[in-house]
Amino acid sequence: MGRPPKHDADRLLDAAAELLAAGGPAAVTMSAVAKAVGAPSGSVYHRFPDRPALLAALWSRTLRHFHDELLAVLTIENPGEAIRRSARATLDWARRNPREAAVLLAGARELGERDWSRQAHKDTALLNAAIQDAMTELIARTGDTGAAATDRVLLAVVDLPYALVRRYLRAGQRIPPHAADLAEQAAAALLGAAD
Repeated sequence: MGRPPKHDADRLLDAAAELLAAGGPAAVTMSAVAKAVGAPSGSVYHRFPDRPALLAALWSRTLRHFHDELLAVLTIENPGEAIRRSARATLDWARRNPREAAVLLAGARELGERDWSRQAHKDTALLNAAIQDAMTELIARTGDTGAAATDRVLLAVVDLPYALVRRYLRAGQRIPPHAADLAEQAAAALLGAAD
C-alpha cells in the first residue's frame, strides 16, 4: 500500500483559500499555492491542470461545504424556525470558516468562471439548484402567497446575513459571535412584519 500524497488536493485548496483571503483572487496562482504548501509546482499541476481548474475546484468545494450546512436548516419542517436558523447558520458558518467565506464573498465571476470547464459549470449549477429548490420549498411552506413573500424570505435568509458577513470580512475583522444573533433577530422581525 502506497503512502498518501503529501500534497493532496484539499491541502492545496486550503492554501488557495488562505491566499485568496489574504490577497484576493489575483493572489491565487499555481506557483503561490505551491510555495504556500512547500511543494514543487508540479504537485499543483498534477492535481489541477491549470489555474481555472484550481479556482473552479476551490469554488465548488467551498460552495458544497456551505450548502451542506445551509440545506440542513433550510429543510427544517417549521418554516419560521427554518428561516431564523438559516439566517443564523450563514453567520455561524462564516465565523468558523473565514477563509472559505472570503471565497464565497469574492464570487464565481472574480474566480474566472468564464474559463472553467463545462463540468465545473455543471457542478456549480447542481449545487445552486439544490439551494434554489430548498428556498422555493421553504417559501411555499410559509403559506404566504403574497407578492412580497419571496423577497421577505430572501432578505432574511440571504441578503441580510450576506451583508453582515461582507461588512466584517471586507474590513478585515473577525465576525463577532453576536452577528449570528442579529441575523436571527432580523429574520424573526421580518417574519413578524408579515403577520
